Amino acid sequence: MPRAHNFRQELVGCFGQPVAENPTQAMIEAAFRHHGLDWRYLTIEVAPENLAAAVAGARAMGFQGFNCTIPHKLAVIPHLDGLGESAALMGAVNCVVVRDGRLIGENTDGKGFVAGIRRLLDPAGRSLVLLGAGGAARAIAVDMALAGCGRITVVSRDAAQGQALTDLLNGKVRAVAQGVNAVHAPWRGDFAVPEGTDILVNATQVGLYPDVAARLALDVGTLRPGMTVVDVIPNPPRTRLLRDAEARGCRVLDGLAMLVGQGRIGIKYWTGIDPDEGVMRRALEEVFAD
Repeated sequence: MPRAHNFRQELVGCFGQPVAENPTQAMIEAAFRHHGLDWRYLTIEVAPENLAAAVAGARAMGFQGFNCTIPHKLAVIPHLDGLGESAALMGAVNCVVVRDGRLIGENTDGKGFVAGIRRLLDPAGRSLVLLGAGGAARAIAVDMALAGCGRITVVSRDAAQGQALTDLLNGKVRAVAQGVNAVHAPWRGDFAVPEGTDILVNATQVGLYPDVAARLALDVGTLRPGMTVVDVIPNPPRTRLLRDAEARGCRVLDGLAMLVGQGRIGIKYWTGIDPDEGVMRRALEEVFAD
């Protein structure tokens, strides 16, 4: 007897420029295969002047959602129908989800970071030092505050950017995360990590491939046993900072943890399935193994 065939695949993807080096597709499609989902994740180069057309195209083609990376995380907002809580607070979107036919902007970067940290410690009431004040730092700071983090020190060479993030935390974010207290510390010379710091995060791109030998301006002598040190850089996963931190008795978390964490949340938003993070991480480890 003849039977019906369905050759239509559900589509999601990533819009960015440049986007060729973005490894997200490897872990997302590994999860799709593992869970038997006939979905595709497309890595798509979208120039800024074509972003509106790309979003309209995603609507027209029935995309179930998409990620946004540099330079679209802010620019995409006017083209959406609404924002989730953390995306609204930080004013940046990295994951778009279709809900009741509407495109809703979320930010999974910070949520992915928090999920990784929770494997090592509860962030509630902890003291966080954040190196950098760009997009990654902004996402981490907001979601760590929402997770109950107490004191957050924003360390930045760009005084205006650092103060803007500090003001955001002490203003709009504190209104919903009342325990947070943020301060800005100018980054001049080698930064000395203050006594009592529970978590140190490198949210800069120092050490990212191909500049793997680049040295972070940090006084590594102030890394103390028991401190948790996190680097958001996924390539290489084991950065110079993490090697230095381990040598001084710190617990460490690599950039793959954040990448996998935000990818897992995105897949759950899109499909309703909570994917296997081990499958996703192994796919990335294979990508970065050579």
